[in-house]
Amino acid sequence: MRERAQDPLVEEALHWLVVLKDKNASAADREAFDRWLTFDASHAVAWRRAQLVWMRLDRIGVAFRPRAPGIPGPPRLVVAPAIDRPLGPAPVHAGRRRFLYGAGAAAALAIPATHVALRACVLDAHATPPGQRRTLVLDDGSEVELAGASSLSVDFTGDLRRILLHEGEAAFDVVQDPARPFVVHAASGYIRALGKAFDVKMSNGLVTVAVTEGSVLVSANEQEPVSVNEGQLVRYGPNRIGTVRDADLDQVEAWRRDRLVFQNAPLGEVVDDLQRYRSGRIVLVESRLRSVAFSGSFDARDADAALEAIADELTLRLTRLGGLFVVVSSRN
Repeated sequence: MRERAQDPLVEEALHWLVVLKDKNASAADREAFDRWLTFDASHAVAWRRAQLVWMRLDRIGVAFRPRAPGIPGPPRLVVAPAIDRPLGPAPVHAGRRRFLYGAGAAAALAIPATHVALRACVLDAHATPPGQRRTLVLDDGSEVELAGASSLSVDFTGDLRRILLHEGEAAFDVVQDPARPFVVHAASGYIRALGKAFDVKMSNGLVTVAVTEGSVLVSANEQEPVSVNEGQLVRYGPNRIGTVRDADLDQVEAWRRDRLVFQNAPLGEVVDDLQRYRSGRIVLVESRLRSVAFSGSFDARDADAALEAIADELTLRLTRLGGLFVVVSSRN
């Protein structure tokens, strides 16, 4: 069931809220907003209403999660070389950005000190917009396929190949080099490649590591590393590492074939996945909805159709606020 906000001025005001809350908002953005706000008294009224809507969304959902301490935010540009695989109408961005990764953050994410010095280093940053994935060819010949709305940074030195996954999901195909370990940092843990291919996904505060070929060592929260072999997966969160178990590799790699596959997945995780394939935000009104189990398979190129199907299946209401927000709630 779908509902839509009726006031276009409130929708415009919500757009300006998104623009101004972006840390990269420019002076020109703020000047354009000032002109919009003072153009007519009705704009000021709409602005106040939009702020109330924003605060309500901030209370009822997890749409604006803060990033974990010590992890840089995602860069806004996508770098080359990359092979574009667009999903739907998402625009293609291109460019190169490098940013400074401070010693404090390096310490927070450090693997054994024999491999990581406490130093400031410049990282290559890569990101994808929602609904578009990219394949990155790294300097050592390894390949990374980055899912939509995902970002990572690359830090290769003479004795260590290090990746920082900031958000989203990535599939790694690693060229073996015993003299230069290949390590992926994600949230509070890291994954060291012992074999060839694996997938790392960050969602809803959890990191899932699934191995498609070879094996990896996974360590988190200063616990002893666990070995994850081909056809297995493990999850870890802020407090502990879960149990290693068998993985459905077809489901793990479905996103690389433009499919979204869920098997008894919590709705919160389903929504987080859909979020990476559409612009704007999806907000679950009731926290209990996040744990509702859902199973289904969808075309990743049409996340809105998937959301409609999920709402019909689970008897949910979708309220759309322009193109920015979809609020998901119970119908009763």
